[in-house]
Amino acid sequence: MATATQTFLNKETSTNHPVPPQPKPWPDRMVRYSGIAWFLAAAIGQWIFVFYVVLQYIPELVQFGLPGLANTTLPDGYIAGDMAGNLAIAAHVLIAIIIIGSGPLQFIPHIRNRFPRFHRYVGRVYIVMASITSIAGLYIVWTRGVPGGLVGHLAISLDAVLILAFGGLAINFATKRQIDRHRRWAMRLFMVVSAVWFFRIGLMFWFITTGGIGINPETFEGPFLTFMYFGQMAIPLLILEAYFLAQRSKNNALKSSVAVVLILATGAILVGTFAATMGMWFPRLI
Repeated sequence: MATATQTFLNKETSTNHPVPPQPKPWPDRMVRYSGIAWFLAAAIGQWIFVFYVVLQYIPELVQFGLPGLANTTLPDGYIAGDMAGNLAIAAHVLIAIIIIGSGPLQFIPHIRNRFPRFHRYVGRVYIVMASITSIAGLYIVWTRGVPGGLVGHLAISLDAVLILAFGGLAINFATKRQIDRHRRWAMRLFMVVSAVWFFRIGLMFWFITTGGIGINPETFEGPFLTFMYFGQMAIPLLILEAYFLAQRSKNNALKSSVAVVLILATGAILVGTFAATMGMWFPRLI
């Protein structure tokens, strides 16, 4: 009887006085909010870059067609007689606008949860377009070349391979309804798709903080550029893996350290975006 009475009282207590959810420990909150800050800085920076690309390239293509690429800042943007190469560059630019502009939308929880059909549709378009532009990028690199010589060729080719691989894995886990694994591979895909943007803001961050140490401005080569060709993929991926590790870990010191890294990375993105906007993108539009 006493046991039954106590059980009844416990139920009544739990029903009438529900225990409020306990706030997460401060290291977990640090990781969460520093991750959000990093994402917001990256999203804003990428949308500024998309705004620049639209204003720089679309009017030329609309007014002059493929020959209009000669009036842009792309090296060998247009070569007479090379229809395949010119089409590849135009497709690369146009698709970049779509994927860089839409990529951040995939990671906004409010959009993903409230409009799941939109999330799935945009995700499919994102992966298909990223795959197409990576193949176009491979063609451009090995037929027209890029600054940086062989190192640049290899790095951009590696990025294209990673885009195709990560995109395939993201689709695979989505179809299997393994959502957490799908989310992780989609985030990795976002990092390597954004490599061209990371390269630009990393380069401008380096210029504004060091004056361009390790870069030959005449040949656009040097040890820092060699580092950045691979760092544009490796650094974001390493930061992302550290973020995943901090989410899983119960070590508060590790969580705090990762949060500090994310805060520093956010600062670097903001500085690099400001430098690229004011020193490289905005002056070309006026």
